Amino acid sequence: MTPTLFGRWQTRLLLLATVGVLATLPFASGLIGPGPDITYFLILIYVGILGCGWDVLYNYLQKFRWDRDWPAVYQLFAGIWEMIFIWLGIGVVHFLPLPKQVFWGVFFLHYSAVWLGVFIASQSLMRIIFPRWRFRGGQWL
Repeated sequence: MTPTLFGRWQTRLLLLATVGVLATLPFASGLIGPGPDITYFLILIYVGILGCGWDVLYNYLQKFRWDRDWPAVYQLFAGIWEMIFIWLGIGVVHFLPLPKQVFWGVFFLHYSAVWLGVFIASQSLMRIIFPRWRFRGGQWL
């Protein structure tokens, strides 16, 4: 079954709150990057909030596909688009406020770790932990 909009939101927020936080911890603690900084959790929150907004568009576009499904390659393109948009928001245009400047390389590494972790979990762990997840339109509650 194709995920519903509410199911997309639930899945995105669940995965960002678990896998995303785990992927962010090395950056926030200073193991990766210039030093300990809570800014990475703020970036993670932006990814969640803006991603829920993008899901409205993705859900609309998905209805034009013959099978009403969203293949993994489209998720890759969506991840790249979201990364560019968030970087423009925090690094170039500054409409997403951060307490301090984040360098492109560290941002790219952080976003890639979060995105890859969430993508792998959505394609594997979600199907194992929540076997009826797909049959409920992506809703896990």
